[in-house]
Amino acid sequence: MTRVLLVSTNYAPEQAGIGPYATQIAEHWVESGRAEVHVLAGMPHYPNWRVAEGYRGAWRRDEELAGVRVHRRRHSVPARQTAVRRALYEASILAHGVVAPPRMAAPDAVVAQLPSLAGAVLGALLARRHGVPYIPVVQDLMGAAAAQSGIRGGGRAAAAARAVESRVLRRASLVGVIHETFVPRVAAMGVAEQRIRVVPNWSHVAGPARPRAEMRALLGWREGQTVLLHSGNMGLKQGLEVLVEAARRDPSLRVVLMGDGNQRERLAALGAGLPNLDFLPPADSGEFTDVLAAADVLAVTQRSSVLDMSVPSKLTSYFAAGRPVVASVADGGGTAAEMRRAGAGVTVPPEDPEALLEAVRRLAADRDLGAALGAKGPVYVREHLSSEAGLGRITALLDEALDGVPDGSPEAVVHNPPVVHRPRAAGEPAGGPVPHTEKTG
Repeated sequence: MTRVLLVSTNYAPEQAGIGPYATQIAEHWVESGRAEVHVLAGMPHYPNWRVAEGYRGAWRRDEELAGVRVHRRRHSVPARQTAVRRALYEASILAHGVVAPPRMAAPDAVVAQLPSLAGAVLGALLARRHGVPYIPVVQDLMGAAAAQSGIRGGGRAAAAARAVESRVLRRASLVGVIHETFVPRVAAMGVAEQRIRVVPNWSHVAGPARPRAEMRALLGWREGQTVLLHSGNMGLKQGLEVLVEAARRDPSLRVVLMGDGNQRERLAALGAGLPNLDFLPPADSGEFTDVLAAADVLAVTQRSSVLDMSVPSKLTSYFAAGRPVVASVADGGGTAAEMRRAGAGVTVPPEDPEALLEAVRRLAADRDLGAALGAKGPVYVREHLSSEAGLGRITALLDEALDGVPDGSPEAVVHNPPVVHRPRAAGEPAGGPVPHTEKTG
């Protein structure tokens, strides 16, 4: 049986961002009998940036979860993000992984999840040590994120991160990217396009099960009041100040921020005294989509300085919930492209509270429009975001790397073409020859 090492700083029991995808990949390979899977991971800490109970104080923890052998190593967890603290976070992950790699027989392949620079470097080092294929999967690029984060010292950090990313990606046998917008960026780092594969994320949550009116009553949301909900990480990149300002400008609108993150306390202080601004902890996995479906409009936001090539993982969950989405994001990024493909909401300029409010009011006033847009989300999930298709693509990436890498010759390009998404043409059946592309958060 094939033995695979997956390097992913984030893993179960984390329920947001990259962790659920890494978990489902590993469990799928085990359940299908495809591989014996080991995971080199950090201590659970995302999205609240605090080590989870049961793992605090531990230096190393080896455990088996759903047949997957998880090797955890201690690292720093910065409660507040700065360039220096982020560098220490990555350095501690790298140092502990180098000093204490997983105790396991030699793997046949090493897969690593980015944007963790430490995970990328560890994966490359371990693959080189054992002489096996190295397959990084780019969920995001740290260099681009650092440049756009607004964190003090981010410019220098971005340059350093880009240099590391370029080096480890060039060493890869194949590179997976979750959206075709990453292809030119990765190619610009010196990776031949023949070695890049688009392996989109998928919707990893079930649709809502509880009646919507019942869930609203449990949450204390009265009928007739428009509820705008954001779920997920509350970090600098999200630019959630626009939602706080929207609540301030429209007292009739109820704005709900559900989740955690290093900006939560600052956002709460910014919105202090606003009776129509609520903060909720992350919902349990069993109720997550029920809470999303209870809202009237779902929000995804980014700072205006962020032209994100990735797609937030929350978007796949939003679509599954069947509610219209308002995306306050840059028009040229991956999120805006995904919104256009799904047709499940509207896009407005980032950090523009008036534009956001106008879109929300329009959807609230025209219930038929909101229902029609929201109904497109589950259809899009069924046709393009199934876990079967997503896991099949990531498995195909592993199999191709194990079978051998194209050498760049014309024959290799013909037989192993890079997977690039285009919108489905009119009349083309769902699940056709070109797979969907998606993302985290």
